Amino acid sequence: MSVSADHLAQLYAATDDPWNFRNSPYEQAKFAATRAALGRARYRHGLELGCGNGALARHLAPQCAAYTGVDAVARAVRAAQQAVPEGHFVQGWLPDDLPDGAFDLIVLSEILYFLDPPGLTGLGQQISTRWPDAEILCVTWLGDTGHDLQGPTALAIFARALGPALALRPVTQAEGYRIDRHLPGAGS
Repeated sequence: MSVSADHLAQLYAATDDPWNFRNSPYEQAKFAATRAALGRARYRHGLELGCGNGALARHLAPQCAAYTGVDAVARAVRAAQQAVPEGHFVQGWLPDDLPDGAFDLIVLSEILYFLDPPGLTGLGQQISTRWPDAEILCVTWLGDTGHDLQGPTALAIFARALGPALALRPVTQAEGYRIDRHLPGAGS
């Protein structure tokens, strides 16, 4: 990751909701748009990378028989488990700590720009190798990230690493963000 563990911990030092996901109408609308961008009504097992405090998981987990979230910050993982008690949330450092499972949905919401180019490449390659039949949903912030990589650049690096078989296609663009998806068997 290009963002340090200390930086991530500082984001969560004062609160388990540093981006006001729970109360922001903008964030809630974005979560609803993310759910609407899903290609199917039901999934066997969803995986959310960079799950934060579980605010998005509350919208997506009901669509999944099982739901797993990964985040680098222990406080965020604890909050996610409280938000979605039926989910399974683990602390892990991307791209290294990907869980095992037969995931048919992989969600990356505003997480890609936290990684560096080698990390994005490694993550994309792992996903394309381990879960080539999964639906992939990427939510990308279009504004200034305050990190080394901006959202569209990080998305492009990740998409190249996924390869043409898992091509991402835009499905939604709204104020401040876009949603891209790979939908298996449908030409995305």
